[in-house]
Amino acid sequence: MATFLVVFRETLEAALMVGILLSYVFRMDHGRYAKWIYVGVVSGLVASAASALAFQVAIDQFNSDRYRACLNAGIMLTATAVLSYMTIWMQRQARAHTARSLEQLEAYIDGQQVAGIVLLSFISVWREGLETILFLSALETGDGLVPLAGGAVGAVAAVVMVWLLMTGTRGIPIKAFFRHSSLLLIIIAAGLLGSAIGILQGLKVLPMLSEPRFDLSAFLSDTGVVGGFLRGLFGYNATPTVLQFEIWALYLLIAIMLWSRSYADENT
Repeated sequence: MATFLVVFRETLEAALMVGILLSYVFRMDHGRYAKWIYVGVVSGLVASAASALAFQVAIDQFNSDRYRACLNAGIMLTATAVLSYMTIWMQRQARAHTARSLEQLEAYIDGQQVAGIVLLSFISVWREGLETILFLSALETGDGLVPLAGGAVGAVAAVVMVWLLMTGTRGIPIKAFFRHSSLLLIIIAAGLLGSAIGILQGLKVLPMLSEPRFDLSAFLSDTGVVGGFLRGLFGYNATPTVLQFEIWALYLLIAIMLWSRSYADENT
């Protein structure tokens, strides 16, 4: 479910931007430039695949369990930061970013700069691809089949939703989706942060407050069906340490406050 949500959200953002660029060129009677937008999309997908391969090769170079654990914690912390940035700050800048992209596209068309048109759509796809690689690496559970299936379904669902939007279909609450999916991503980010703290405590990098805060194993074990699902989706831990729980709770409180304020500002 976490893999589905992340890939769906990232693909949706990329597909929406590409769809907006295509709609603009056709609306302004510049349809002959659409093929260059598609070239940028394909190039972005190829670059994303190459980046994923390079990232995996780089990770495989770490043979030491300690170094690999440190790397995993670093990936989780980075993913937490990027998710927070994407769901809180970038939400405020979405309209301005889209307007700037359309201004750039218009300038490239006026100057007949094909390379600029390709680059614009390429960056839109590659940026989301890099974020997806980072998030999936942080969410990796060791079982390649389930994340792959969830990601594939998420990507297809996002493309279908954008196609429906661009063909004039009404009744798709896209703003509501972004709002509530942002909240879910914040909860996922909190779980990644808590897991990273747990790894660093296990490595004795953060030796303080390492005793269990509480133990919910008898009530909801994180190795059971429900607990395992919550662990994979939100990073649930039945026996968090004091430091894990306190940082998780503090992050969640601050992030939800900022998330709520950002949407309140948007509605005023």
